[in-house]
Amino acid sequence: MTQTVLFVDDEEELRLATAQTLMLADLNAEIFDHAEAALARIARGFDGVLVTDIRMPDRDGLWLMRKALEIDPEFPVILVTGHGDVNLAVQSMRDGAYDFIEKPFAPSRLVSTIQRALDKRRLTIENRALKREVGNRDKLEARLIGRSDAMVGLRKSVRAIAATDADVLITGPTGAGKDLTARALHDLSARAPYPFVHINCAALPVDLVESELFGHEAGAFPGAMRARFGKFEFARQGTVFLDEIDSLPVSVQAKLLHAIQERKITRLGANDPVDLDIRIVAAAKTDLENAVAEGSFRADLLYRLNVVTVAVPPLSARRDDIPSLFLNLAAQAAARYSKPLPEVPADVLSHMATRSWPGNVRELRNAADRFVLGLDPTDTADAAQSGGQTLAERMAEHEKSLITAALTAQGGSLKKTYEALGLSRKSLYEKMQKYGLSKAQDEEA
Repeated sequence: MTQTVLFVDDEEELRLATAQTLMLADLNAEIFDHAEAALARIARGFDGVLVTDIRMPDRDGLWLMRKALEIDPEFPVILVTGHGDVNLAVQSMRDGAYDFIEKPFAPSRLVSTIQRALDKRRLTIENRALKREVGNRDKLEARLIGRSDAMVGLRKSVRAIAATDADVLITGPTGAGKDLTARALHDLSARAPYPFVHINCAALPVDLVESELFGHEAGAFPGAMRARFGKFEFARQGTVFLDEIDSLPVSVQAKLLHAIQERKITRLGANDPVDLDIRIVAAAKTDLENAVAEGSFRADLLYRLNVVTVAVPPLSARRDDIPSLFLNLAAQAAARYSKPLPEVPADVLSHMATRSWPGNVRELRNAADRFVLGLDPTDTADAAQSGGQTLAERMAEHEKSLITAALTAQGGSLKKTYEALGLSRKSLYEKMQKYGLSKAQDEEA
């Protein structure tokens, strides 16, 4: 981004001389003869600085400085003063001015002061960008929890895709977190300030699907007493999440395809199309390719939706995350039910990690709720299925789950973990290395 110097002075000769000085110094400059015009260029994200004379008719430089600092308290303002205004300029620095230059000034002094201010502004902008990035990362990790490779990959995909405006198809089993992923895509995108409209396609009345999605005019069908916006129009500039899209009737799928391709819809009973500025995120509870083969889903709609596909892993693919995820869900349940969070023993976490969760995170959340309410968290969970694993593989998986659960229960402390498991420090390290577990915290370090 090119940094810009905004220079304001009511003296034409000084404006012309300063413009030439800044041009020779290879600085991009915009020159103004009054304060209001310069103020219109200033925004919180403006990558530049302001140089303004104090004494000007109508709105003076101090007024302009105050207005600029209201927009951005860290915006660098350099004041140009006459001899009698030095005390005023010093006071202005206490009020937020970056620096001041006394007339008459040497061109080199002006350029060096501006360059220092531009460096400061550049660092401010970069630090804000880094803070936003870290903040978004923290928010995403708090929402899509887990250190497994599968979850690290999912978060990486979400961050990369959210910044684009591409339509997205989310795949994954029931209860894995497709709705959370869709919401994260919206919240990390430029559309975050606008609506996120979650449409459960399976819950739409069959005879009112088109009206719900596209809206209708008064009298379009019996009972339509007045015109009504559809959910697509309501989501303008935001994101439409079509959950269980495979439940839509084939007849509606054709109209949906047209709406997605053209970004236009026509309300029932109307003739004029309505332009749409929306992003489409869709999810299905079944394999859409199989649905296409069976004739229950349009192939062209599938191809239009899966420009970008995000796969949400089942819990069975990220068992290492279950202990920390259970603790997080238990904390949420405790807050929801206004109850204290009970201590979660390591054996309970280990048991959680070795169970089968066909309902995925949704089922695990139910178990966390039962635990917080003082009930058996495993009374509806099935034992883990061994599949085609050998005994050695099953034993190794169980050992890994025990160590992961113990690490989580001990807050990542290696010392407390190997003492709780009855292992030596060396043995724990070797097993962690064998299973690819991270050293979260070592109290003896």
